[in-house]
Amino acid sequence: MKKIENIKDFIEKIDSAKKLNPKDLSSDQDLTIALMNLISIEEHLVFSGAKTGKTHFYDMIQDIRELRKNLMQKVIPSYEGEVWCISKHLLASSMRLIEVGTKQQSLGRKEEAYHLFNRAYDLYCLFWGLNMNLVDVKDVKMIEGKSEKEEQKQIITSSQNEEKEKGLMSRMKSFVHKAVNCCIE
Repeated sequence: MKKIENIKDFIEKIDSAKKLNPKDLSSDQDLTIALMNLISIEEHLVFSGAKTGKTHFYDMIQDIRELRKNLMQKVIPSYEGEVWCISKHLLASSMRLIEVGTKQQSLGRKEEAYHLFNRAYDLYCLFWGLNMNLVDVKDVKMIEGKSEKEEQKQIITSSQNEEKEKGLMSRMKSFVHKAVNCCIE
């Protein structure tokens, strides 16, 4: 995959993605919200089963999971490597951050809520970037457990690379804003 160097390349990439993916992205956006909720239902069924000791909650998981898998195939018809699983976790994490943000907002912690909502949207945009082939997953690596000193070093390095991350998120947000517009019928 060609690395995007400037805004012109980015716009060309968006235009080519639209041509390669002529599906109704606003419907797909609605579908991703449904997928988030199905993932959440799977999680709640596990916890309800564990908390109540009633196995019928566990028994419902398979039906919900099958529905989620079938619907995910409409948004992610083909994928390479771990894209399917990464996509599912991006949607699940986005949904959880929205829920935590909503709880923070109800507690009067608006700034924290806004931060969480923005991070949820970052993950959601990353989902679209990944599935529209605007993000290359070859750079996604598993991080092994680290000592406290190594973690502190990583935090310093991360803050130095923050501008690069913001650039990717900014590009993904721009893409979602332009290509996944639910207000266009």
